[in-house]
Amino acid sequence: MIVTVTLNAALDRSLTVPTLQLGQRHRASDVLSLAGGKGINVARALKQLHVPVVATGLAGGRTGTRIVEELTGEAILNDFVRIADESRTSTLVVDPTSGTQTEINEWGPKVTESELGTLMDKLRYLSRGADAVVLAGSLPRGVAETFYAEAARELQRRSVRVVLDSEGEPLRLGIEAEPWLVSPNQHEAEQIVGQELNDEEDFVMALETIAELGARNVQITLESGCFALVREDRQVRRYRVDVPRLEPVSVVGAGDAFLAQWLASVLDSSASAEEALRSAVATGAASVLDVGAGRFDPGEARRLAAAVEIRELLPVS
Repeated sequence: MIVTVTLNAALDRSLTVPTLQLGQRHRASDVLSLAGGKGINVARALKQLHVPVVATGLAGGRTGTRIVEELTGEAILNDFVRIADESRTSTLVVDPTSGTQTEINEWGPKVTESELGTLMDKLRYLSRGADAVVLAGSLPRGVAETFYAEAARELQRRSVRVVLDSEGEPLRLGIEAEPWLVSPNQHEAEQIVGQELNDEEDFVMALETIAELGARNVQITLESGCFALVREDRQVRRYRVDVPRLEPVSVVGAGDAFLAQWLASVLDSSASAEEALRSAVATGAASVLDVGAGRFDPGEARRLAAAVEIRELLPVS
């Protein structure tokens, strides 16, 4: 079983608006509402992969009630802490004619120490039977940037594998807590290493830097695939994984689908690191052909897996 944690859960509304023009009145050709936030997106993808998962986190107000109802409607097992302040709503506007996507995210609720304490109590209970705990997404107002680091240390003292997918200072501090896996995108990785990543050597340097900071395994996702540092059979291996270029419908949540498939494959002890990366990149690519984070066509993912290219890389000298 995998537990996903979403502190800044959202109600995600995706609007399809052909030929979007600022300042003009439009009528959406399609509207989709889903529970959202990175941890929830990972849970949705895991559910689709038939991996037992429990989604937890913080949910407040009427929006929080709607988030829980949406998860229950998707048959995603969930156990959220109810908070006093209102959870956020996020809006994605997709223009299929131009291929552009506009994302508008609210700040989210203000969280009290008492509410955080209740969440940690719940997490201690849920993690007892978990193969991994995924700490994902931004932190809402009132939550210290050290939260992920402190939670990771406590869970790892309980012999729980911790996966961290965040950004900025919460990610940097969390890496120092030595999580089992961190999975930033290119921009988030650049924030950590303090420079732009352009060529292959830059990405290998970033993988090794993040590993030296504390992470056991590292994945840096980008539109064309990923770079990964994996510890397997007491060896450290570095990979570049590429998938053919696609015309995306929506790239939101592609990294979450990637992460879910990688976890599903790795926790199946029969899968090698290369097999796990191949299927993960294919699933992330398949998800960009669908509106709605964490959603993908398994048949399309299998088709794309055959076209994925993997190369093992040398360490930076």
